[in-house]
Amino acid sequence: MPLINVIPGNKIPTAPLNVRMPMWHMPGWLLLIVWTVRGLARLVVLSVRYWWLTMPVGVAVWFRAEYGSFVVLGLVLVITGGCLAWWRLHPASWLRFGWHPIVGRWRRLWVYRRRWASAMATCGLATVFDGDRYIPRLGRVRSSRYGDEVTVRLLPGQIPDDWATAAPRLAYTFRLRDGRAYATSKPDRVTLRFLRRDPLAGLIQPLPIPAMPDFTALPLGVREDGETYRLRLTGSQLLIAGATNSGKGSVIWSLIRALAGGIRSGLVELWVFDPKGGMELAAGQPLFTRFAYEDPDTMAGVLEEAVKRMRQRAARLRGITRQHIATPGDPTIVIVVDELAALTAYITDRKVKERIREALGLLLSQGRAVDVHVIAALQDPRKEVLPFRDLFPTRIGLRLTEKEQVDMVLGDGSRNRGARCDQIPETTPGIGYVALDGVREPVRVRFSYLTDTDIAQLVRDYARPGGAA
Repeated sequence: MPLINVIPGNKIPTAPLNVRMPMWHMPGWLLLIVWTVRGLARLVVLSVRYWWLTMPVGVAVWFRAEYGSFVVLGLVLVITGGCLAWWRLHPASWLRFGWHPIVGRWRRLWVYRRRWASAMATCGLATVFDGDRYIPRLGRVRSSRYGDEVTVRLLPGQIPDDWATAAPRLAYTFRLRDGRAYATSKPDRVTLRFLRRDPLAGLIQPLPIPAMPDFTALPLGVREDGETYRLRLTGSQLLIAGATNSGKGSVIWSLIRALAGGIRSGLVELWVFDPKGGMELAAGQPLFTRFAYEDPDTMAGVLEEAVKRMRQRAARLRGITRQHIATPGDPTIVIVVDELAALTAYITDRKVKERIREALGLLLSQGRAVDVHVIAALQDPRKEVLPFRDLFPTRIGLRLTEKEQVDMVLGDGSRNRGARCDQIPETTPGIGYVALDGVREPVRVRFSYLTDTDIAQLVRDYARPGGAA
């Protein structure tokens, strides 16, 4: 029996309010027309979106209808022959403008678009609001020899760090080696870089030595996109951190090799400190202006001498220029310390330790403008070992033993942005991540490896003036 409402004080019953929406019955022929129009509109949209597939198919169908199958086959052979000739005559332009764009479009359709919705949901990048599901929009896919670069439009409330955290999971979802996320110039977009093949898997041979070093772009190794990595030394200090056998020597010798042209011409002076008794760097002694390796007191004296040179240069340039320009008579001074912790933490003589810390602090804080640069390597990045870690604008993190050490070396949040130094295999020394002051994302690099023969040849060819080769 239906219920009725009775208003208090009123004897007349009232019927319940009907809140149901009326049901419209659509004839079958009209429903068929609606479905047909929607299907045609969808077909037009897909045809325009995937014009690189529909246009060749349409042209082939038209040629076949007009001229027959043999003409279509001949046209295909002509186009194939032209592409082969282009590839043989100029492979670089063929890969850039021909093959890689085709691969990028195909991978966008077959690899990413096909799994995009499920990947966004399982990786926590889709969201639901008011009963509707929202998925980030897949943009352009650019392919290269080693990987893919995918542009994505962010949902409201998302930031690039959300994608940086999910990038490794996305890489596994799309059956790829590795994935990292980068912010773009547009605030509503993010770029995902997926690695299909690692160009850093093998050893990197020594790079060509420039006749005169460019201090803004010193060639040291190869990036994960296969291009040469160039380090900016001008106005910077460099910290190298890595566990035992992680490849710190590769970074140091790659840097020395890149500076070799300036060493021979007198444009660069190397002041080298090897607290391990000279075992690591003694082979390059003819390249060095100063080489200290004996005892902490001697090394403290050489550092204080470098401070004196720095102050003299600053006094000479004061009021004339804000940045020193190297000349053979007034060269760039590069101070290389192979194991910094041996000078700042492991010395028992407190007075010598304080002298070293004071000298290093002055060189790091005041040396950049007067062209005095410190290149320091160490294994333990803790604050008590390296009290002036923040004075290094450029940092290189090689293989590290703990994930907490990544942020110690490269800065807070670096590991979440893709610098997984603790996951670098022991079998790939020389691979690391470079973080620059003011640049959000670290760069993955493998530095070139110099054998003893390469070092001996470098010394013979580029010994400094007056140095015995």
